[in-house]
Amino acid sequence: MNVFQARHVNHTFILSILFSFLFSNSHAQTPEQVKPAPRIALVLGGGGARGAAHIGVLEVLERERIPLACVVGTSMGGLVAGGYAAGLSPADMREKLDNANWTDMFLDSADYSQLSYRKKRVTKRFLSGTEMGLTDRGLQLKPGVIGGTKIKLFFNFLVGADHGNRNIENMPIPLAIVATDIGTGEKFVFDKGSLPLAMRASMSVPGLMTPVDYQGHKLVDGGLVDNLPVEVARELCNPDIIIAVNVGSKLKPAEQVVSLLSVTSQMIGILGKQNVAHSVSLLTPTDILLIPALGDFSATNFTHYKLAADIGKRSAELQLEKLQQYSADEKTYTAWRKDKKPAAHQYPQIDEIAISPLNRQSPEYIAQHIRQPLESPLNRAQLDQDLIRLYGDGFYENVDYSINRINNKNVLNINAVEREWSSDYISLGFDINNEFRQDTNFDLRAAYRSTWLNRYGGEIFATGDIGSSPGFDMEFYQPLNLSQTYFIQPSYYRKREVFNIFFNDEKIAEYKLQRSYSELALGKSLDIYGQAKIGWREYNIKSTSDVSAIDLGNYHQKYGGMLLDVTIDKRNRLHFPSRGWSGNFNYFDSPQENYGKLSSELSFAYPMNNVVLAGRTSYVRSTHGILPATNAAYLGGFLNLSAFATNQIIANSALYTHLRSERIIGRMPLGLNGDMRLGIGLEGAKLKNAYTFDEDRNVLHSAVVYLGGETPLGPAYLGIGFTDDGNINLYMQVGAH
Repeated sequence: MNVFQARHVNHTFILSILFSFLFSNSHAQTPEQVKPAPRIALVLGGGGARGAAHIGVLEVLERERIPLACVVGTSMGGLVAGGYAAGLSPADMREKLDNANWTDMFLDSADYSQLSYRKKRVTKRFLSGTEMGLTDRGLQLKPGVIGGTKIKLFFNFLVGADHGNRNIENMPIPLAIVATDIGTGEKFVFDKGSLPLAMRASMSVPGLMTPVDYQGHKLVDGGLVDNLPVEVARELCNPDIIIAVNVGSKLKPAEQVVSLLSVTSQMIGILGKQNVAHSVSLLTPTDILLIPALGDFSATNFTHYKLAADIGKRSAELQLEKLQQYSADEKTYTAWRKDKKPAAHQYPQIDEIAISPLNRQSPEYIAQHIRQPLESPLNRAQLDQDLIRLYGDGFYENVDYSINRINNKNVLNINAVEREWSSDYISLGFDINNEFRQDTNFDLRAAYRSTWLNRYGGEIFATGDIGSSPGFDMEFYQPLNLSQTYFIQPSYYRKREVFNIFFNDEKIAEYKLQRSYSELALGKSLDIYGQAKIGWREYNIKSTSDVSAIDLGNYHQKYGGMLLDVTIDKRNRLHFPSRGWSGNFNYFDSPQENYGKLSSELSFAYPMNNVVLAGRTSYVRSTHGILPATNAAYLGGFLNLSAFATNQIIANSALYTHLRSERIIGRMPLGLNGDMRLGIGLEGAKLKNAYTFDEDRNVLHSAVVYLGGETPLGPAYLGIGFTDDGNINLYMQVGAH
């Protein structure tokens, strides 16, 4: 063998060894290099406002670049899971929750200024929470304290359903949301269909929120059967690793479970605790369970969601070492997140508006509430306001919308679900008035309202009072066109009360006054804010002396006259408004009694930080002739010259005004309307031809200090009225009268 051959063999041998080494080394690394990343499922449990902790957990997962194969949630966990699957970042969620008015959302009614005038009439003297349906099976309560319309509209906005349909099966991240079939007690899993509807169903706390009817199922909060849906996650995406977040509330001590609401809450908590324990037992040693240290953080404390989110973030950081082993490199995670983020959308142009089929009502009535112009981009804020105003009429179980692409056109579908349980309603109310200068008065009342007697919206509204001032009134309201712009309204009113007669601050007589009238009027609605009507009224008035220091005689008179009445109410609340105004103009002329009476009133409220500046002015006078004492100007009583007794002052002409300042010193809990206020007011009146004072007392003044607020029983006041010359009156009032 020569040198050349030897070198060739040597090189060949060396190359073969090197090749074998490289090949074997490469072959040894291949399984590790191509090993797929573990599939990770995120499971978010229910817990009301405590579920905001999920947002903090997501912030850590995003920061540590942990991609998810699927997300699953129950109740508030379903809300966060749905938002994340739809492409919202944790920062987006914080921003949208920060802008949400949770207190208003759970009131679930239109702003008082947005209620129809008919609905305002019902709310003036009756408690909305007492409304019951009158059915063939007897009286039936509402299926939930709130219908959830505002919450559902917020979910539409949260996941972008105002840009078009958002269905679960089309989400960029596989998603499932858990609810409970209240009829069977079984778990119902949303893995397709409307995302905001699934979120709404999963959060329907029994008794608090109306169940969702879906495909023959009546669905409520998923926490009753699966508050930490680990099994659902395994079935959805077959994950290698599960990250589960449990935010369930602690059970209350037995001594704190004392009311119907607390018993219901405790029952739900017990069921949730039991099924969560089962879910936790299904986790493997490689799975990660996060339990944010939320302590006594309330499930209803939505206004402090940021605190819960921060606690959730800290809980994830405590297990950072476990989480980081599943971190992807920056390039891989960026690509994953980009693929999951939805494209930017503009509001679609609305080409058509369709109204869902109705049983009793006309589509025209609903259509008049919708101000969305055709061939213009969707105005979401205005649409939400229109639907909430429509829901406020009280005829619907819920009101919602969807946007569908049909025949190359964007169709806005308005889905108003009529109440199935009744169209006839009974409402209850009461008031108690304790006044230092008068007797204590107490009245119980009930109302009957039969709606949609015909497709034009005819209805009967009747009320009855028993107690200190028994009475009865009934009206038949019949619109003359489908949009209810014009109407005809016959009515009857009757009331009996004890009427004290004063002269120069001294009570001289006590009369039993029975006042009744019948009326026929033709009217025009002034949008939702009021109405104007003209008609004829026939009075029948009797007064009988009961106790009298002097003989004023008895009185019985029947007479009629023409009536003109215009009422507008744009206040945001009935009893404790913080903004808006209301006004009334009324004119009655009786040729038979030869007198004309003009009366007007204007009130306003204006917010200034934690203070509400408010006032009221009224003016009553005869236009000709002398007003009878039974239909004259009356003053006296709380916020009507408060230092004087109710109706102590009677005059042929009276101009009254007051200005008051109310400081907001607290707010009612979530779900209850209104503020608690400390008020002070100055009042003044100018009289002409006063029947109850000497002629020289034609200017009166008063001051008032009071504490007031909206309660579940209606408005409540505790106040004192006084003058600088020694007049004083004390008030305690509960309920609307």
